[in-house]
Amino acid sequence: MTNRSALLVLADGRFPAGGHAHSGGAEAAVRAGRLRDAADLAAFCRGRLHTTGLTSAGLAGAAALGMDPYALDAAADARTPSSALRAASRKLGRQLMRAGRAAWPGPELDALAAAFPRGAHQPVVLGTAARAAGLGAEDAAYCVAYETVGGPATAAVRLLSLDPYQATAVLARLAPEMDEVAERAAAAAREGLHALPAASAPLLDIAAEHHGAWPVRLFAS
Repeated sequence: MTNRSALLVLADGRFPAGGHAHSGGAEAAVRAGRLRDAADLAAFCRGRLHTTGLTSAGLAGAAALGMDPYALDAAADARTPSSALRAASRKLGRQLMRAGRAAWPGPELDALAAAFPRGAHQPVVLGTAARAAGLGAEDAAYCVAYETVGGPATAAVRLLSLDPYQATAVLARLAPEMDEVAERAAAAAREGLHALPAASAPLLDIAAEHHGAWPVRLFAS
């Protein structure tokens, strides 16, 4: 049986993993005029969920299964063409590592921290933390799926003064698709490294590079 309490802790937005400082591309989308209201937010989150969300969920699921972290980190690098997003992922990985080791101390997280002193990619750390917490591939994939859309939704409330009820409604309506993405990602992880998703979102990559060069911004990414 899934350790449901641990899953809630890991998926909780209050878990001190640094995600609150990142908009998941929403800030750049707002400035570009592509994200203006709740309908735009739903479209933005849906696109992110089925591309980078699916890819990251697969990596996290594989890490939760105990797959070689070096191979997974290299796979994450190959799937992240934007240098700004690679840097953000490793920064988030470092923060998540600190929180994970405090919450679920154990040899696997210690080994990952020693192997990647500059930080492993965030999905790899998340999956390893899930494993340390007694969670499985589906659990790790669900965490990523929710985080993929939850971050931009929270950011949109701040960036647009969007009604938080509307933002929550967007997440609620995306729940079936989150389930689908998590299940697909976990199934792929079970097939092995060669089967991991590699869906991409070029516009998010381009926007991240522009966003990283802004002299003033509200979010780190």
